[in-house]
Parts: sequence; C-alpha cells; structure tokens
Amino acid sequence: MKKVLVTGADGFIGSHLTEALVREGYDTKAFVFYNSFNSWGWLDHCCPDVIDQFEVITGDIRDPHGVRKAMEGCNVVLHLAALIAIPYSYHSPDSYVDTNIKGTLNVVQAARDLDITKVIHTSTSEVYGTAKFVPITEDHPLQGQSPYSASKIGADQIAMSFYNSFGTPISILRPFNTYGPRQSVRAVIPTVITQIANNKRQIKLGTLHSIRDFNYVEDTVSGYLAALESEQDIGVVINLGSNFEINIGDTAKLIAKLMGKEIEIITDTQRLRPENSEVERLLADNSRAKHLLGWLPKYSGTDGFKKGLVKTIEWFTDQANFFSQKSDKYNI
Repeated sequence: MKKVLVTGADGFIGSHLTEALVREGYDTKAFVFYNSFNSWGWLDHCCPDVIDQFEVITGDIRDPHGVRKAMEGCNVVLHLAALIAIPYSYHSPDSYVDTNIKGTLNVVQAARDLDITKVIHTSTSEVYGTAKFVPITEDHPLQGQSPYSASKIGADQIAMSFYNSFGTPISILRPFNTYGPRQSVRAVIPTVITQIANNKRQIKLGTLHSIRDFNYVEDTVSGYLAALESEQDIGVVINLGSNFEINIGDTAKLIAKLMGKEIEIITDTQRLRPENSEVERLLADNSRAKHLLGWLPKYSGTDGFKKGLVKTIEWFTDQANFFSQKSDKYNI
C-alpha cells in the first residue's frame, strides 16, 4: 500500500482528493494549514465514509522543517498547497512568492533528500495567459499576466528544475478551471449560484466575455488518481481540461436557466482585473492526459458541463452548506 501525502488537503480540490484516496485504499496523510482554531478546513466536513480514515498533519507549507517531517515515511506527495485567489495576488504578491514558490521548493527539496518515489505538483492553466493558439497544448508559451500566475510559473520551474538537475521524480498536472462543491464563493460559478440562491436578480460579475475551459472537480481528482499510478508522467507537464469552452456571461445565463430564474447581469468594477492582466481565453488540449494517463473527463461538452453545474447547484443551495457562504460580500 502506497503512503500518500496531500498538501493543501484542507482546500477545495485537496479535500475531494483526500476522500478519493481513502476510498481507493491508499494510506493517506493530509497536510493542512496550522491555525489556533484546530480547523482542518473542508476536512472538518468530509463525507461520513472517510471520517477518521486518514492522518492529519498540521503545519505551514512555507516551513521547510514542518514539510519535511510531514513527508517522512511517504512514497508519493500530491502537492496542492497554494494561494490561488488572483485578485488577492494584486494586493499581496509577496505572500504568493513565499507560499507558491518557496512552498514548492520545500516540497521538492525534501523529496530529493527523502527519496520520495514521486511528487505530483499542481500547476494551473493561468500560467498560459491569454491563448496564443487553441486548443492549448503543454508547449504553449507561459505568460505571467498576474502575480498569481507568475508565482505558479515560478513554482512549476522550481519543481521541474529538480527533475532536470537531480533526477527528482516530478510530475506536473495543470488543471484548467475546476469547479464544484466546496469551491470558494469568490470564484465565478459559486458566486453566480449563491447570488441567485439569495434571491438576487441583479447578479454582480466582472468581465463577461472571457472564455474558460471549466472542469468538474470529480474529473480533476480522477486525473490525480491516474497520475498516481502512471509510470509515464515523470518529468512531464500534463493538462487536465475538458476541451470545451464557454464564456463567463453564457455560463451565468446557463446557471440561471438551470435554477429556473431570470437574471440581469451588471458589471461590478471591483471584480474586473487590470486590462492587461485579464486572461481572455483558455481551452485545453487534453490529448497528452488521454495518452499518458488514460484519463478521460466524464463531464465534458455541453451536456457534461450542465451535469456538473446541477451537482454544484444542489450542493450550494443545500441549507446545510450555507454556513460557508457570504454571497453578499465580495472577497478578493
């Protein structure tokens, strides 16, 4: 049985991944951000079938000693810990360098010293910036159009440098826009759902014309599971995307239709990115994931997107989950 550590296990994707690993029979350790409330983030609300079936380690990805101690005895590290909010990266870019770049350095340095058999590092489609060609392959130029994306480019390069320099077994997964239950309400799909659920008919959004390749969290998690068992992904960057695109405005209208509501979309200027920072179009070429990992998204195309949205709407509109929402307040 492989012993697997998930960094960022308390977050949106990380909590779903932790649950999936337990269900697949892996000996799972969850590295979560230390806080005085003893909160494990979303793992405090994990599904009943996995409660007490994984080990929790609290710490800080920026602390090399704590990261190393958490990784001891593990075979594989799935590195998801990161600061991800793009608007906040304009406000506090230094924290993104510390967390995303230095945090990744701590993981790969410990992996080298501890002879970890594989590190699966999490990238993001934001590193591509506005598409120069579509669909976007892994060979697309990297463009730091926000401090967040720049920090993730740096993290990716740090990770791959350890593969090139020391032979550290690094695999890089590059998910496109993941959505689903537990996602932060500051993200576009949850913010539309929660505004409508709170009886708002004027929905506040930023840019409407930007095009995205949305991926339901179940598909993203299955990509990690496939990479975990693959022997062909070392030293390779792999896109996880649906190969389906839709703009933000049409996404909001589709959500409203699925929720049976009429809405008016108004532009909230505080939600707009600086002009040259807005990523205009993302559309994944996922052929490498299919070839190397045998990965196929289940929620692709128009029908798949609708199916994923319905599940997401059901979760966010469940009264039991309203504790996590502040839909009336914009959080950068």
